Amino acid sequence: MHVFSVLFKLHLPSTSLKGKRGIVKSLLARARNSFNVAAAEVDLQDLPGTAVLAFVTVSENRALARRLLERLEEWVVEERPDLELVAMEIEER
Repeated sequence: MHVFSVLFKLHLPSTSLKGKRGIVKSLLARARNSFNVAAAEVDLQDLPGTAVLAFVTVSENRALARRLLERLEEWVVEERPDLELVAMEIEER
């Protein structure tokens, strides 16, 4: 079994925590449904214009798990062009 995680640091078009919550909750739910990954906001919860999101997948095939997370990155960029992906880090655990 191979466990892969990815961290996304995003700049959001939000000036309030309420606006941020709407963006983050929607993105996490849609990623869970579309990619079958575990997802959570893991840092900078108190800053309205920035979010750090983590996604995790488990697979028998190392290449397949990594490719899934790369496709997730592409999906976020295409699906939400109003968000700026500042940093991304894929890690095998």
